Amino acid sequence: MRIMIICALAAGMIVGSTAARAEPLKIRIGWIVTPAELTPYMFTKSGIAVHNGISYTLEPIHFQGTSLEVTAVQAGELDIAPFGSSSFAIAVVNAGMKDLRILADEVQDGVPGWSGPEFRVMKDSPIKTIDDLRGKVLATNAFGGETDMAIKHTMRQHKMEVNRDFTEIQAEFGNMYALAAEHKADLVVAVHPFQDLPDFAGNTRTLFTTGDALGRFEVSFWTARKDYIAAHRAVLVDLLEDYVRATRWFDDPQHRDEALQIVSDVTKRAVAAFDKWLFIPGKGYYRGPDATPDVAAVTANVKLQHELGMVKATLEAKDYADLSLLKAATARLK
Repeated sequence: MRIMIICALAAGMIVGSTAARAEPLKIRIGWIVTPAELTPYMFTKSGIAVHNGISYTLEPIHFQGTSLEVTAVQAGELDIAPFGSSSFAIAVVNAGMKDLRILADEVQDGVPGWSGPEFRVMKDSPIKTIDDLRGKVLATNAFGGETDMAIKHTMRQHKMEVNRDFTEIQAEFGNMYALAAEHKADLVVAVHPFQDLPDFAGNTRTLFTTGDALGRFEVSFWTARKDYIAAHRAVLVDLLEDYVRATRWFDDPQHRDEALQIVSDVTKRAVAAFDKWLFIPGKGYYRGPDATPDVAAVTANVKLQHELGMVKATLEAKDYADLSLLKAATARLK
């Protein structure tokens, strides 16, 4: 009997020692643009990510666009991918990744009382209404994305189609004002921080916004594949708990000065580039309460995307969402 007890104790010590030596799960998470996405800096403040380095370690990976993220997820090289409604539909419908699940929110546009991308013309332009855009050159930042959808949908409502009644070109956000000022585009997209630059702000006027065109639009949300979620559920709840804690901290007005300095340090831009809008209700980036995504908006966004011929079919987003992990995470913080 004594030998059995000793063996049991020894086995327990071995199991305990093995658990103590277990390495944190490395989670590869993508990001495209910051400060809209918190990923590159959300755990910079000490004390926010209480599970980071214990149950998981985060490896942020920068991508130039969502198409590259789709490829990375397919190849098993990315664990959590941020997609918007348009790119999510492409991944699920066109690329066949029907096991993708929506986990948490990052950024939404078109929320009443909040700012979002604006479509601007030069202040002295003869263009006064959308109908005046017939025969003109309109600029989007990415074909197939939110601003492209807003342009095509708005123009279609006014009986105009691309390549027949207007021309559409693609350009980076940072080059939009130059395109307008040099008369290479008649309509351009204005977003923070570029829209706040003195020339852009002072020499242009807004014709319409993405909110006017699309209503609520899910710009970015976290996704992961179903098998990955099942294999690492407990760790992902830890990550989401830390993420919600980060969103609360950065959006807290009491922390704004420190938050702006963190963003400045990470982006290598002066605080002045963010001071007038970032982390200010109604002006900055809107996230659902405690990072809760607007699943109904995703469904509506994809339906419009299908109507515009950008994706092969519609989808019911609630069938591709698993918010139980987020609920478990936020329950710990109450």
